[in-house]
Amino acid sequence: MEVGDEVMARLEQQLQEVPARLERLHKAGLQRLSRTDPDSRFLRERGGFTLGYTATLAVSEDHLILAQHVTQETNDNEALLPMVDLVERQCGEKPQRASADSGFFSLDNLQSLEERKIEAYVPDSNLARWLNRGGRLRQRASHAAHRRMRRKLRDPAGRAIYQRRKAIVEPVIGVLKEQRGMWRFARRGLKQVAVELALAATAYNLTRLWRTS
Repeated sequence: MEVGDEVMARLEQQLQEVPARLERLHKAGLQRLSRTDPDSRFLRERGGFTLGYTATLAVSEDHLILAQHVTQETNDNEALLPMVDLVERQCGEKPQRASADSGFFSLDNLQSLEERKIEAYVPDSNLARWLNRGGRLRQRASHAAHRRMRRKLRDPAGRAIYQRRKAIVEPVIGVLKEQRGMWRFARRGLKQVAVELALAATAYNLTRLWRTS
């Protein structure tokens, strides 16, 4: 079978692009590129993996969305401090308290929040399991900030504050998913998805303010 010059040129161009694509895949690991949405990343779910984005919300005690952010990160712990910064910019003042689940836990996050004098309630995965199911708390905390967090969350007062988090955040997420149909983003591309989430958060807040006024 003969191959024309135009076809050969196309094949050569595709071959030249292979090293660059392999390098991108190597750097991304499981964050492989989608053909239809190169900005999306593989995210772990209960049933396996799905292509998408990581969306994070900061919610006030009166169920208003104070800030929202969409990233390509495959885990949450890199999002905590940027969300605190967003809340401070949006509200014009530093939040006094930050409560988040174990996905946002890291020693760097604990230390940074302590340095900024923000009262944090963020358990490690073992402590979260103990808070939710009881039983025996495994693994020792070797870092001072980690030990302080464990003492705080094992205290009944601190534990009550942390458990209040679900009653604050989950209803908002439920409204966005169940009432607004945001099980998946409709748009493609990081910028477009960020706009979609910002519009959804704005619409939610306006509805919330109208109903409570």
